[in-house]
Amino acid sequence: VVPGADSSSRQLCFAWGPAEVLVCETLFGRAGASRSRAGAAAPALTDAVAGTEDGAPSSSRVFVVRRDQDIYIQTLRKLFNESHGIFMGLQRSEEELAGKSRKAQLVQVSKNYRSVIRACMEDMHQAAVSTRDPALQGQYSTQVSILSAMELIWNLCEILFIEAATGDLSAAGPLLLRLLDWVRLHVCDVDSMVREVLSSESPSKHKLFWNVVDVFVLQGRMDEARHLLSKEASANPTSMNMYRILDDLMKKMPVPSLSNTQTLTELELKWQHWHEECQRYLQDGTFASNPHMESICKILLGDEDAILEKKELMTTWYHFLVTRLLYSHPTVKPMELRFYAQSSMDLFLGGESSPEPLDMILMAAFEFEMHQVIKECSIVLSNWWFVAHLTDLLDHCKLLQSHNLYFGSNMREFLLLEYASGLFSHHSLWQLGVDYFDHCPQYGRVYLELHIERIPLSTEQKALKVLRICEQRQMHEQVRSVCKIMAMKALRNNRLGSALSWSIRAKDAAFATLISDRFLKDYCERGCFSDLDLIDNLGPSMLLSDRLTFLGKYREFHRLYGEQRFAEAARLLLTLMTAHIAPCSFWMTLLTDALPLLEQKEVIFSAEQTYELMRCLEDLTAGNPDKKKFQDDDIETTKVEMLRLALARNLARVIVKEGTVEGS
Repeated sequence: VVPGADSSSRQLCFAWGPAEVLVCETLFGRAGASRSRAGAAAPALTDAVAGTEDGAPSSSRVFVVRRDQDIYIQTLRKLFNESHGIFMGLQRSEEELAGKSRKAQLVQVSKNYRSVIRACMEDMHQAAVSTRDPALQGQYSTQVSILSAMELIWNLCEILFIEAATGDLSAAGPLLLRLLDWVRLHVCDVDSMVREVLSSESPSKHKLFWNVVDVFVLQGRMDEARHLLSKEASANPTSMNMYRILDDLMKKMPVPSLSNTQTLTELELKWQHWHEECQRYLQDGTFASNPHMESICKILLGDEDAILEKKELMTTWYHFLVTRLLYSHPTVKPMELRFYAQSSMDLFLGGESSPEPLDMILMAAFEFEMHQVIKECSIVLSNWWFVAHLTDLLDHCKLLQSHNLYFGSNMREFLLLEYASGLFSHHSLWQLGVDYFDHCPQYGRVYLELHIERIPLSTEQKALKVLRICEQRQMHEQVRSVCKIMAMKALRNNRLGSALSWSIRAKDAAFATLISDRFLKDYCERGCFSDLDLIDNLGPSMLLSDRLTFLGKYREFHRLYGEQRFAEAARLLLTLMTAHIAPCSFWMTLLTDALPLLEQKEVIFSAEQTYELMRCLEDLTAGNPDKKKFQDDDIETTKVEMLRLALARNLARVIVKEGTVEGS
């Protein structure tokens, strides 16, 4: 498992996490650490120095095995982002369209997915051509091969499953025409050869001329084949008669029509008559003097041996299958494909080689085993993107309704959950994963709750995104969790205003109390408040906890005092003390704040209010558990004496004032 690991003296240690697993090679008896969850994973190795028990470095390395390596490939970002938009559009329009418009839309959605795959494939090919790094070039080339296989499979599934489900292939003709288009689009190894011949000065004398003609015939491209043969006839007048006969046969070849203007019986009758004509010319030896034209005539007759002689030009068994159907069974019906597909693969491979995984997937498609197609693709392909989106589309075509998995969720939901879980391991693609979870009715919310709690809240902007997602879905527990995490981060960085804001948003009374205490402590040390805008605009939020209420009201006292509204400030200060919401440690500060009001020229505190202040001062000095220490503190003793003097003087002034008022 680990390159170069010594199994006799070392062991493998690992542990799972949300998106990857860390595997480390250590000495026996040593513990290992790591993180990830199981799944189809591509390994990405990173070296790290591991320490021994005595602190000295050892030669151990740490290997990171990612759950879904493809999401970290920059050039595949287009695939994930653009397909997300197609997926969402399909979910939204499910109930908006019906009947023929819905069927047409499903086919269009499939084509849109394929166009995204092809665009990514072209970008990847361009990247492979432009890079000078051999390792990167190999990686890009591998991805091009994978994307090409994905488009090939998807296109075949579109023809056999999606168009069949929408009724577009109810007749035999359209099926063969779609398969011909499929082969022409994906079997493009001969394109360079065609360009080379056509760009030469004398195409008919080019060494690959007849190969190009054969390719056109094998792919049913009759007009192009006839055009090339006309060049041969012009260059060799002796073959003019043979050319005209072969050209006439190719021109008269019955071709199925997409418009369904002819019945199946009419097509078969025309085909039989044309086939007999080809047979007659071959038996008469019309083309005997030209082996190339004779070979083409045999292909037109569907001679399997003649077609197999062109194996190198066809390159794949499924090209052979479509050519064989074109010239032997043009009216093939969808459910008959499985028999021809299996025999074509056996004939083409001829026991010389074993079928590749791609061959088995295509064979399963020709056999209309769509569940097997999905299963094989899940095993072979390097990510869940393909199977998740294809299964979702097939489900919308009502083709997977009867297939439920043993644990309750259907196949569509299972694959979407796996794909979305992989997206959540990426620092930005996780936002796409949210929408996929939203459209998994059975387990989507549970998965979203579990994954969203594991998102690293590296910035406040990212935290706000997560918070908005949770609030939109009434995920109250996750909202509180995010707010608490951000509040704790802000508190550690001594950003009290931000910490208080997050704790209020989390509705966490205990944490709001803790931060309020920090604000009050800072005030005592610095003599002023920080984050005044936040404290001044707490509003109803200050009712979250008594301490927060006190902080807000105490700040209001300072504001009233600054505006010289002394009577209101005095009443509020007294209320804060008598309501017992102020911490005992802050009482001396409150009483000290009363000193300037007691020394005002105008009497602010009434006799009753003055008595309340005196009682509070006595409660503070008499009830202090550190009374001896309190008495030994010269500063505190001085404050107490000044307060007593100020209270006594204020009481005397009040009595005189109130007595004068009563006497008058």
